[in-house]
Amino acid sequence: MKNLFDIKDYVVVITGGTGVLGRCIAKYLAQNGAKVAILGRKEEVGNAIVNDIKKAGGDACFFKTDVMNQAVVEQNCKDILEKYGRIDTLLNAAGGNQPGAVIGPDQNFFDLDPEQFQKVLNLNLTGTVIPTQVFLKPMVEQGKGSIINFSSMAAFRPMTRVCGYAAAKAGISNFTAYMAHETAMKFGEGIRVNAIAPGFFITEQNRALLTNPDGSYTQRGQDVIRQTPFGRMGKPEELCGTIQYLMSDAATFVTGTVAVVDGGFNIFAM
Repeated sequence: MKNLFDIKDYVVVITGGTGVLGRCIAKYLAQNGAKVAILGRKEEVGNAIVNDIKKAGGDACFFKTDVMNQAVVEQNCKDILEKYGRIDTLLNAAGGNQPGAVIGPDQNFFDLDPEQFQKVLNLNLTGTVIPTQVFLKPMVEQGKGSIINFSSMAAFRPMTRVCGYAAAKAGISNFTAYMAHETAMKFGEGIRVNAIAPGFFITEQNRALLTNPDGSYTQRGQDVIRQTPFGRMGKPEELCGTIQYLMSDAATFVTGTVAVVDGGFNIFAM
């Protein structure tokens, strides 16, 4: 029997590929033989990641993008197809938050900024829908492909503060289930749509929220640790195995699921 987890020569597109989690995943997949197309807004960072991958013997390229601009994403898709000829996996890792979409401890719901709330919805949810629509097309034409969206712990339960982000991520979980059914019924079993829901990982966006300048945990960070049975934050590389599984032939009968990688955070109960 062949190695079901083998991803050699898979062409993988990663939106949000210049973030802490995206770059780690990109490097891991390239190390395991995938051809990685990194999409992001930070060209200098993206090119540096590509150089690191190439120095290690991997195959990668960077494309500047705007996941909320369909024309830009369509051009990205065209360029990737010209370079690699196919697209096997899309990782929708682009996302983020805005201060005005957060309700702090000294605020209440009336302090929510509807415009920033909408921006957070657009970046996370619409920024997943548009790349899915664009990169699904070549997958349908080739009869096989895998889409992996990025959900969140905030999608499972309403967490304090992150009003806009939680609403967007809940939408992504729902969209994942919808698309899994839609693609299977209309395009066949070769197309699979799943999501991954990371627990708490220190990234550029949440570092100030979870840690103090000296590296110790803030009150918010301490609350997370107390809720996590493993008693620590996740390491970016701990997402890689689940992603490899979902994109590989080891998961050919898996679609519509949200795979949780959280050190037990979501199942904790007093």
